[in-house]
Order: sequence, then C-alpha cells, then structure tokens
Amino acid sequence: MSKTILITGGAGFIGSHVVRLMVNKYPDYQILNLDALTYAGNLENLKDIESCSNYEFIRGDITDMEAVNRIFREYRPDGVIHLAAESHVDRSISDPLAFIRTNVIGTVNLLNAARDVWHEKPDDKRFYHISTDEVYGSLGNTGFFTEETAYDPRSPYSASKASSDHMVRAWHHTYNLPFVISNCSNNYGPNQFPEKLIPLAINNIKHKKSIPIYGKGENVRDWLYVEDHAAAIDLIFHRGKNGETYNIGGNNEWTNIDLIRKICQVMDKALNREPGDSEKLITFVKDRAGHDKRYAIDSSKLMTELEWKPSLQFEEGIEKTVKWYLDNEEWMNDVISGDYAKYYSRQYDNR
Repeated sequence: MSKTILITGGAGFIGSHVVRLMVNKYPDYQILNLDALTYAGNLENLKDIESCSNYEFIRGDITDMEAVNRIFREYRPDGVIHLAAESHVDRSISDPLAFIRTNVIGTVNLLNAARDVWHEKPDDKRFYHISTDEVYGSLGNTGFFTEETAYDPRSPYSASKASSDHMVRAWHHTYNLPFVISNCSNNYGPNQFPEKLIPLAINNIKHKKSIPIYGKGENVRDWLYVEDHAAAIDLIFHRGKNGETYNIGGNNEWTNIDLIRKICQVMDKALNREPGDSEKLITFVKDRAGHDKRYAIDSSKLMTELEWKPSLQFEEGIEKTVKWYLDNEEWMNDVISGDYAKYYSRQYDNR
C-alpha cells in the first residue's frame, strides 16, 4: 500500500461517505476506519465495502489516549482525516461535557499521537480536521462566511468545534504539525441519523407524525449534498495547501420552513398523497436557546484553487435523499429502535 490513511468517525453520516470514496477510488491506500460506534455510528452504512482488501475497521474512542497512541504506533498512518465528533446542537445544550470530551480532548489526543509518530518526517504527512460553519456564529440577512471570518460560536457544540480548530492550528505553529482545516455548511443525504432535520422530517411525514420546527421556521441554512462534501474532502486532503483553511458550501440557502415545505411536496408525490397533505403535519415549537439566525458559506477559495463545485442542485439532491430513505426502511427502523446499537454491544463490548 502506498499510503495508510486513518479516518476517524468513519461509521457516521459524513464519515461513511468519505470512507467509501477513499476505499473505492484509491485501491493502493490502506483505509483505516476508527469509530467508537456511539449512537450515530453504524457499520450498516459501509456494508458494500466492508470486505475490501484495503479497508479495516477499528473500534476505538478518540477520548481514550492510550488507545489512540497504540493505533498510531501500530499502523503509523501517513494521514488523518478527522471527522469523529459530537455534532447535534440540541444534545450539546443538554450535555455540553460530552462535546468537550470528544471534540476537544479527542482531537488533542489525535494531534499528540500524530506529533509523536510524525516528528522525524512531518513533511509528507497531513492532519486534516473537518469542522463546521457554526464556528463563525450567526449572519444577518446578507453576507457570507469566508476563511477570514472571525470566530463567534454560540452553542456548546460550535464552541467545542471552534476550540478544536484552534488546537489544530496551535499544534501546527508550536510543533510544526502539517494540517488543513475545512468548515462546511449543513449536509444532507443517505445514512444521516434521524435526529437531524431532513431525515426526521422524512420519517415523520411517512408515518403522519408532526414535524417540529423551531420558532417560525425563519432560520436560514446553506445545504450541501453529502457526496459533494466527500468529494471536496478528497480534493482538500490531496491538493490543499498546508496550513490553509477551506470553506465548503452548497450556495443553497433555505429557510427551515421553506425546506420542510419542499420536502412535504416531494414526499406527497412519492407516497401518492394529495398535494398539501404533509404540510398539515408542520408544528411550530419553542425556539432553541442560542439559535443562530443564518449561515451562508463563500466557497470561492475552494472553487478557484482546487476547481471544486457542487454536482447536484438541491431539488435533485432532495429527491434522491427522499428515495433513499423510502427504499431503506429497514435501515431507518433499526436506527430508530436502537437494534443496530444492541448488536454492537453484543458483538464488541465483551472483547
């Protein structure tokens, strides 16, 4: 194998798409998938590539310093693509310490392990840290986040990601650790855990349950199809400049209420319901604490330097997403019931 790449959080939503891309596109790479298999990690996401000769799954927690050090010493990866993170804002409000442990301490454990193994020949190595646009705070009705936008996190989740971004840069300046960072807008697509807005809405519409929307649904998000994010990660990992940050966005802003109405239209058509039926399920609930008004990403640096652009228009992407969830009812049922997690407990916990 020409390179060994460690991907953290590779059984999660975005991570599984990155792992699949890397395994299929680079048969001469050894792809290591390190995942703790917490509630959002699901190896069912990778059934199609689990037997590939250049793929290996490692169950481990990045908050376990000894385990991380052992993995680096044993496999000596040439690069890290770091996706493992707690990522749901609502969960961060109820349990902020979990986000500090995983997103900050876990990242530092990886940085230290990489520094120890790479200190002799750091120039041909790369630590790629995947972050979020939420570190920039909230926008008004105009403007876009750029790579120079000052950090202004508003939730425990975004604050923990901002902290991990700073840690990566500090290890570069202090220890000469080679790195790149990307900050991405909201992702959607297959295999997303149904606590997130789009799969939650799809599942609730299917079962004629209420669709909760914070406040008046006026918050604006920029949406990117997950496979387009994976393609950007591939480009940045291989061609991005050391020490640089790249913003990744879909140029695709929707208010939450308009997004849900669009999903309702697609679902009514897919389920042969009367137009407007699913919109009756929309329910407005008390707004979330510290709810950012608007996110919007300027991806011009990535587009100009690395010639990346989104491949899908949102209408096509959301139709593909709806079809995937309707065609994969068993996956959704296993996730909601927790059966997949019970299997992992039986399979791994007594080892």
